[in-house]
Amino acid sequence: MPRTALSLPIVMIAASCRSAGTAPPMSLRLTELATPTSIVSQAGKPVDNPGTLLPLTGWEAGPGVTGLAVADGKLTGRSTTAPPVIHLDWAAVPRTEDTVHSIVLRMKVSAGSQAAIGFSGEETGFDLRKQIADTKDWPWQTTGLIHPGDELRTIEIAPPLTCLARDLRHIMIRPTDVAGAAFTIESIRVVFREDYLKSIPSGVSWQGLSEIYHETLVTRSPEVARFKLKMPQRPVLDFSIGTVEDTPVTFRVGAIVGETSQFGEPAVAQLFTRTVTKGHRWERAGVDLTPFSGRKITLTLSLTSETPAAVGLWGSPVVRDRGRPMEGDAPQGVILVWADTLRRDHLGAYGYKRPTSPNIDKLAAEGTAFDACVGQATWTKVATPAMMSSLYPATNGVREFFDRLPASVTTLAEIYQRAGYATLSYSSILFTGQMTNLHQGFDELHESGSLPDQKSSKTAREYVDRLLPWLEAHRDVPFFVFLHVSDPHDPFKPYAPYDTMFNDPAKAASHERAMESVKRFIADPLMKAFGMPSRAELVKAGLDADLYTALNEGWYDGSIRGMDAEIGRLTERLDALGLAQKTLIVFTADHGEEFLEHGRSFHGQSVYGELNNLPLIFHRPGSVPAGRRVAQPVESIDIMPTLIGMSGLAAPSELQGTSLVPLLAAGSWAPRFAFSQKAETKDGNDCPPPHDAQSFSVTDEAWKLIHNEQRAPGIPEFELFDAVHDPLNLANVAAAHPDVVERLSRALTSWKSKADAARVAAEQKETDIKPEDLERLRSLGYVR
Repeated sequence: MPRTALSLPIVMIAASCRSAGTAPPMSLRLTELATPTSIVSQAGKPVDNPGTLLPLTGWEAGPGVTGLAVADGKLTGRSTTAPPVIHLDWAAVPRTEDTVHSIVLRMKVSAGSQAAIGFSGEETGFDLRKQIADTKDWPWQTTGLIHPGDELRTIEIAPPLTCLARDLRHIMIRPTDVAGAAFTIESIRVVFREDYLKSIPSGVSWQGLSEIYHETLVTRSPEVARFKLKMPQRPVLDFSIGTVEDTPVTFRVGAIVGETSQFGEPAVAQLFTRTVTKGHRWERAGVDLTPFSGRKITLTLSLTSETPAAVGLWGSPVVRDRGRPMEGDAPQGVILVWADTLRRDHLGAYGYKRPTSPNIDKLAAEGTAFDACVGQATWTKVATPAMMSSLYPATNGVREFFDRLPASVTTLAEIYQRAGYATLSYSSILFTGQMTNLHQGFDELHESGSLPDQKSSKTAREYVDRLLPWLEAHRDVPFFVFLHVSDPHDPFKPYAPYDTMFNDPAKAASHERAMESVKRFIADPLMKAFGMPSRAELVKAGLDADLYTALNEGWYDGSIRGMDAEIGRLTERLDALGLAQKTLIVFTADHGEEFLEHGRSFHGQSVYGELNNLPLIFHRPGSVPAGRRVAQPVESIDIMPTLIGMSGLAAPSELQGTSLVPLLAAGSWAPRFAFSQKAETKDGNDCPPPHDAQSFSVTDEAWKLIHNEQRAPGIPEFELFDAVHDPLNLANVAAAHPDVVERLSRALTSWKSKADAARVAAEQKETDIKPEDLERLRSLGYVR
């Protein structure tokens, strides 16, 4: 397989847009400063042709395949229908925590354009035909191009999502995508991440252990990485360490200050030594470099092991300047809480009668709450990159399940990282992590796969548990935290005691039986998988739709209360650490949830108010006005420019959001519109139904107009609602106000035209990017 070097060019770090050129940087990121010459004492030649060969015997012919046999040491067969599938039950699958880097096929095929691979970790009860029938397009998202002909060719296919070694118990291969094609497979090789790292030169890449990822310096024993640095006034080396194998590996940090030993080699003062004996977990570490304050030193990171070329990972190694005062009134810390599936009208701060949110209500009372924040999309995949880039979905290009934010787009995290902040992301759903390219700008990312209970949506407690010690370790440096919590998301049932706070516990068992029974009547496969019936499907199942929904809402509200308790625990610790007045907390949501207001359950299906009316609260005692309410309509994409402005940083010119600082300060504000969308895509089956709908909305201070460009029979093209008195959009008054419909329709058309015209290319052409920059983007997973 081809080798891709991980080493990077030198990129100098500016302290921030406030002070570039006038002060030393607040941080020195070693992953930015690494060069091919930074690493010495090479650990031998990289391994050639790594990976594990799979047997060619034991494969079964699935649907669309005939004549499967092993002849002359090759696996041969013919496709009869599309898609043809062959399957291997790999009982010898490794039971490690390693991940799959790629699958390498050596094969030829007479016709077709694309091969694909799917995986399943099921130990018992695996049914190939049912697997294919139930999942439609999955598992064929792991694809590679094929070139029909008589020559054997090598095809390397990398999974778009993280795949653990143990997930390979069942391997499904689609050797071609057409019927009537002959195929011959000479070899099938699985390349695990450990194999891959041993096959390439050491350097920088994006690496994870147990689904916690860092921008990482990868070295192999007995290598030494050296960095010539000028220390800031109160320096500390902040980093994590880990390995990908269960063999003792010793990590050492040293400093060279110019002296030489009797042999003429620089004398290294050893500052840190730690041996790691278990793979696939990070250990947080730090080294106080205060004795070298203001001095020029060579920092050394060395690795030793009895195992030749053992791999060691240095996660997010950064020299930070502790205790440097922030300029002006800029906050030292920024915590952006992104609450998944949270309706504004289910919080006490926005008038809800149930006591779901005492701690969030306190944030609103002590800070500024926006009463008319509109989300730009109504499902997480599209809403999150819009907020993190301050670009509308039509502009940033993320609209479908597997879309990725282009690497050329600047994210909020990148702004803070470039300014020297420690950046950390907690992702509760795969959409908010590296699958969408939203790891850009984060030193550290906790993917949803790192959570202990993969069947639960209740993530706030676990992530706050992780965040509190991180805050204590970073209490003296600037930081930006993206805290994505999904407690309100289905499955709604919360843990005790919140499961019985708003629901009668005697009804729990019967409701759970009803939830299972109604699935037989749900037509859409995605909604069936989530157990989200429409009102009509509940009636068809013989269930009381209102009672069913009320019980779901009781659990939903209990989940909000459980999340709220963790927000209280977070603010309590900030106060104990002396960070309460130094930290700006922004609390908001990605989208809401429908409870049959318009006949459906779930989210992403429309742009009605229950889905895009969001909470937005800014809290920082002494800096953000207390008790202020803002009535003007604003958008989620306004959060990025607002945070940048409040932090005293310069915003990129391409941002489409508007800073809310004037509204926070009760200054002048020009009236503006807020927009949202439920857009049809080229492959709507990956998106929430209805798949025949395409709707856009525009809101001003009085009205909300929805334009249903594509719609089912009986749905009007335009719907107009009183934005103030009808926030759930239940009474369409379009016929009574044609002048308002016309005015807002023009505004919607103009907005769509501008957003489309500003569309960012899905990926920059390689010829448009400097080779060294392209190498960095590839090594960190921003470009594939």
